[in-house]
Amino acid sequence: MSDVTLLHNPRCSTSRAAADAIRTAGVDAEVVQYLKQSLDADQLRDLLGRLEDEPTDLVRRDAAFAELGLTDADVATADQVVAVLVEYPRLMQRPVLIKGDRAIIGRPKDRVPAFLAD
Repeated sequence: MSDVTLLHNPRCSTSRAAADAIRTAGVDAEVVQYLKQSLDADQLRDLLGRLEDEPTDLVRRDAAFAELGLTDADVATADQVVAVLVEYPRLMQRPVLIKGDRAIIGRPKDRVPAFLAD
């Protein structure tokens, strides 16, 4: 069993930096490319239960978010976050690191080494 799970988008430089930090730390990790292996509603609820960040922080507020006509009011609760991310997995913030009963969004990049060492 891996020490850490990395929810990863290889096209994202911050996500690649997290993968590099994991390798540098010598930590055994399972890498899940969440755009290829989308999380279902139960997996997202489990993730939110472990997340040290606010549930709404798991949703990217990028151009796609705006193009979909979404607003902060659409992702204000954990249930709304789950619904949006099930429908639009590309809106999930990345990278996400999971270790035991804890999870973080790996932004800014300096959060990752501290999380791995903890």
